[in-house]
Amino acid sequence: MALPTDEPLRAIAQPLARLLRLPHLPDHFPLLVYAFLLFTSVHLLISPVLSARLFPVSYGKLRSRRAINQWNIQVVSLLHVFIVLPLAFTCFGSETLKADKLWGWDDRVGRTVAVACGYFLWDTLDAIINFDDMGFLIHGASCLTLYMMTFRPFLGYYAPRFLTWELSTIFLNIHRFLDKTGYTGSTAQWLNGVVLLSTFFSVRIVYGWYLTLEFMHSLYAARAELNAFYLLAFALGNLTLNALNLTWFYKMIFAIRKRFDAEGKPLTATAPADATPAPALAPAANGAAH
Repeated sequence: MALPTDEPLRAIAQPLARLLRLPHLPDHFPLLVYAFLLFTSVHLLISPVLSARLFPVSYGKLRSRRAINQWNIQVVSLLHVFIVLPLAFTCFGSETLKADKLWGWDDRVGRTVAVACGYFLWDTLDAIINFDDMGFLIHGASCLTLYMMTFRPFLGYYAPRFLTWELSTIFLNIHRFLDKTGYTGSTAQWLNGVVLLSTFFSVRIVYGWYLTLEFMHSLYAARAELNAFYLLAFALGNLTLNALNLTWFYKMIFAIRKRFDAEGKPLTATAPADATPAPALAPAANGAAH
């Protein structure tokens, strides 16, 4: 459905598209902007209000600005995953992309990447404003840069496939929310940790490196058609993200292992004082319905 702001936004994108040689950007720039505004609104307005109502104890006891921001970031992150993954999966059947993995184009990729770029723009700005870890800033900026280049068009086949890395984010955020709602070391967190590590290893390490090898092969095959700067930027950017995945995987193993005893069995969870008691696999922390 077209909105009155679509055409003005496309006009704004034209100079940027010409400067960066991204001819498909103007058509999808409105969606990119709307996605950015959605994620920013959820981060700054919607998540704080809903979290305070649904989780009055767990959210209310967050005293530091950093802790509150981290909670709201996790809400935005979950929303992004549930929007972008279905969009990415719709691109997998594109015969146009399969026929030309480097230069092929499909408007479904445009929609998918527009949402992803809106998210990574928000993510990068938050990483700058609320600086916490250089790895997060590098990740956000690298993803934004690499996915923006899809509008060239370039690597349209790979873009939605690399977005499947975000599948592990679902379980990572569940893990963090369990920590914050008083279920650290619970059976639920133990089971989620197993799924988290399995998913992260499968989609980011195994599938990620398989896709990277295919990606590098495609870049090498097109080396005569590509500027040396682009070859180097894409190769280094992709390898940097893969290195971050390996680093984060190690840190996750260590962090999850710390929450359990020497035999690796779940510890007893300590729920917030005014939470309604519930079985470990279906906690109703803060009295909220799940």
